[in-house]
Amino acid sequence: MNRILCGLFSALLLCTLSVVDAQAQRDAHLAGHTIDKTTGEHLPFVAIAVEGTNIGTASDGSGHFILRNLPAGHQTITVSLLGYKTQSRQVEIIPGHTVEAHFELEPEAIEMNSVVVTASRNEVNKQEATSIVNVLNNKLFEQTSSHNVAEALNFQSGLRVEYNCSNCGVPQLRINGLEGQYSQILLDSRPIFSSLATVYGLEQLPAGMIERVEVVRGGGSALYGSNAIGGVVNIITKDPLYNSTTLSSSIGVMEDGTAEHNTALNASLVSENHRTGIYIFSVVKDRNPYDRNDDGFSEISKINSETIGFRGYHKLGMRSRLTAEYHHIREFRRGGNSMDIPPHESLFAEQLRHGINGGGLRFNTYSADYRHTLDLYTSAQHIDRESYFGTDRNPDAYGTTNDITLTAGVQYGFSYDFLLPAQLTVGSEYTYNNLEDRMIGYNRIINQKSISLGTYFQNEWKTEQFGLLIGARVDKHNRMEKIIVSPRATMRWTPSEAVAFRLSYSSGYRAPQAYDEDLHVAAVGGDVAIITLSPDLRPEYSNSISGSVDLYHNFGSWESNLLIEGFHTTLDDVFALVERGHDDQGNLLLQRVNASGATISGVNFELKMGIPTFVVDAGLTLQRSLYKEALQWSEDESITPQKHMFRAPDIYGYSTITYNPTPALTLSANANFTGPMLVQHYAGYVDKDEEVLTESFVDAGLRAAYNFKLSSTSNIELSVAAKNIFDSFQKDLDVGMDKDAGYIYGPAMPRMIVGGVKIAF
Repeated sequence: MNRILCGLFSALLLCTLSVVDAQAQRDAHLAGHTIDKTTGEHLPFVAIAVEGTNIGTASDGSGHFILRNLPAGHQTITVSLLGYKTQSRQVEIIPGHTVEAHFELEPEAIEMNSVVVTASRNEVNKQEATSIVNVLNNKLFEQTSSHNVAEALNFQSGLRVEYNCSNCGVPQLRINGLEGQYSQILLDSRPIFSSLATVYGLEQLPAGMIERVEVVRGGGSALYGSNAIGGVVNIITKDPLYNSTTLSSSIGVMEDGTAEHNTALNASLVSENHRTGIYIFSVVKDRNPYDRNDDGFSEISKINSETIGFRGYHKLGMRSRLTAEYHHIREFRRGGNSMDIPPHESLFAEQLRHGINGGGLRFNTYSADYRHTLDLYTSAQHIDRESYFGTDRNPDAYGTTNDITLTAGVQYGFSYDFLLPAQLTVGSEYTYNNLEDRMIGYNRIINQKSISLGTYFQNEWKTEQFGLLIGARVDKHNRMEKIIVSPRATMRWTPSEAVAFRLSYSSGYRAPQAYDEDLHVAAVGGDVAIITLSPDLRPEYSNSISGSVDLYHNFGSWESNLLIEGFHTTLDDVFALVERGHDDQGNLLLQRVNASGATISGVNFELKMGIPTFVVDAGLTLQRSLYKEALQWSEDESITPQKHMFRAPDIYGYSTITYNPTPALTLSANANFTGPMLVQHYAGYVDKDEEVLTESFVDAGLRAAYNFKLSSTSNIELSVAAKNIFDSFQKDLDVGMDKDAGYIYGPAMPRMIVGGVKIAF
């Protein structure tokens, strides 16, 4: 089978590269303009593409465009711009002529028909996907004053980002109540986020490099391999569309005067024939430490970081394209006390220096009849980390970490008709990760090599009214004895444009290996807490089902969309953390073991409604996360076994409101709500281990931005925002040297006033 596939791939690749489309050499052009249907004004920088080819351009600053040397015949032209309904029209291209085609774009309050890739590894209209895909775009980043992925993910139902350490600020994404290690993070659809990379990765990727973020809740192992039990977050980096430069800078001041600076410079360069383009991004972040209770120990870490990188493409032909991406991140973060002296001279310190280099290369092509597609890719990321996790002036608490991740794969697609239009997708993916983590002072040396080879296949039958996808992934993981088969099935029924039903089933797994929090050493009671893996740790398996109804209705000029989604996941041999006493140095030992199992059930609600000048978006999650058998997590006999999962509230949600009274002025408001949840509190500042039921809290924000238009292609935007306006912050913080650094919950930041300026030209 492999030989047949390799031969097919090679033949298709050679044919694609060797054949020159003679039609493209003829003088067949398309010219026109793009205007706002409501106002009649010309729209600049609208993306215009010839469907089924790599040919495309963008309208210029005056809203005009021209496409040269097009293939003759009837071609489907697609135009798209954020905030407007995507429009497609068939145009007859005549050799030796310049055909005119003008497009009037209709403003859209709710983005419904965007193209997504995470649902099936193929580009598909969001409404036609058999799985629910949530999309976070640039508008959401701006409206919520989010400078990185971690901040923006809070504004999606079923998602919650929490910070688990008051020293280094470890962010963790929970999807449908499951811990961060249950989520698969992808960069441009590639799994280069290793267990180490996920510790701080969501906070390290700046908004300036991101085109959009796609989120699929529920199991995804049938497509993306291990760790996709809770869901998949796919971070899509920006593609250059037209020549532009953007410089932005903001400064935020917390309630006590602590400051945070963010400055970004981004540029997009595209050749005249739009065959080659590059998008360059860079950002600098500087944040001082924040001490909420004035005990001399930080609650929010100090951060200095720089990020630089690019994404570029070159079109090898009408139907072939080569894409490259690279990013470099240098980050320093520190928490504890006495920040101006070396960490081993302070009473309490967590300090990390990250040097991250990553990137990828992709070649994709398809046949002249669009029935065959081929995708070849490889990605890699290297993390060099220097760390200090220590208390009481320990000179031996330094450590080093070297982490290399490599992935390579091939994917082939074939479109055909059998009873219904269908697409067969098959692929193979190799993933390698080598982690070396050394902390000699704590006798902790992790030499972990994880290698997996996965082959996946799926077939999707799809019409406007019906969609059915059946597939599976077969993995061989070096840390598991048996081959893992992960089946998947999803179905969509759209009886009318106003309603869509979806039903899905998927299975998943996690190999017994070190995950994010296992690589973090927290301080507890003047000592440190070290996580180890049980020598008997077994793989964890999951089964997930979900069903949803998606309703669309227009109330006059108001568009609305209501989504109700129920989900249920069962976990066998679920991973859990339990206390295992102290070592000879007095350090608290926590061990990752297998509990009997767990069930997570709930309902997600999403409501979007509005007109182009006023949009409301809200989401609410109701859920229960329970172990099948009560877990004894503490050695303290007064602590009774607990069935409820920790840090998993039964209710949480979000809302955003955006109002544009004029085209230049944008007013927005947002809020996150988190209900009560159980949190572990280890002995130190408190006399003994305890379980705490937290209070509910609301994190609300406001933002106003005004855009001064300097010319048709340049503008200056001034903005001011208030984040966490009610200053909702944890009240029962530990104090002093004996604090439990992991006993932190609630909003990540206190009240903060942020002023910003953005120049685009």
